[in-house]
Amino acid sequence: MIDVHSHLNFKAFANDFDQVIKQAEKDGVKTIINVGTSIETSLRAVELTNAYHNLYAIVGIHPHHADLPAGRQANSQEGWEEKLFKLAKSSKKVIAIGEIGLDYYSYKSNGIVDPKTQKEVFIKQIEIAHKLKLPLQIHNRLAGNDIIEIINNKLSLINNGGMFHCMSGDIPFLRQVLGLGFYVGFDGNITYEGIAKGETTPLPDLVRQTPIERIVTETDAPFLTPEPHRGGRNIPSHVIIVAEEIAKIKGLDFKEVEAATTRNAKDLFKLNPRR
Repeated sequence: MIDVHSHLNFKAFANDFDQVIKQAEKDGVKTIINVGTSIETSLRAVELTNAYHNLYAIVGIHPHHADLPAGRQANSQEGWEEKLFKLAKSSKKVIAIGEIGLDYYSYKSNGIVDPKTQKEVFIKQIEIAHKLKLPLQIHNRLAGNDIIEIINNKLSLINNGGMFHCMSGDIPFLRQVLGLGFYVGFDGNITYEGIAKGETTPLPDLVRQTPIERIVTETDAPFLTPEPHRGGRNIPSHVIIVAEEIAKIKGLDFKEVEAATTRNAKDLFKLNPRR
């Protein structure tokens, strides 16, 4: 299996990332894609790819950090766009620009970054992805209309495809995402009961309405730990639980889900796990 969105580059794995990676491979998760949310964490994601054959990196600025995208390297004379561009070019194992997008949910720890700033940073990263001929990995929370508007306005620059990470929203939004040619990622929260704050549609309904040919599996580790492990740290091995839940919701055999989502990830990101 492939976990297309993990954060082994975060502090939560600082002491045992090697063990977690080896356990995932033993469990059948043959490829892990680590995703940056700032220049700093994107750099760490790239560094990890140098040490492990089965790791890839996605680099970008999360909307939470759009007000200070350069992170701790802000004292450099280079702008964040140039830093990100160089980092994305630094390794063939950088396979997309992400996690980028818009987030209008008010978090206690972060609040809401000015939407205008979020949009500016999102658009600049779409332009970087276009220059590098890389797909996008998009984060959306309660900002679907604005994201779709930006994508439609910049559609000529999005000629290498992409995916929506941790899909949420309603059925009409999902149909727009699919209509634009994007893949859809589902995470451990599809195992949760109820509907997340601010949302209107249960995640299993989105799973049912998404063709298996357009689904990719992810964990968002260390976050969104699936049942029955909810409350603990999420790990890439749990992507298997996500696939099992997708199979259950869609009435498919697990092996069919495993094969389809692996093929989808390889097609989207042009993966060669043994490169």
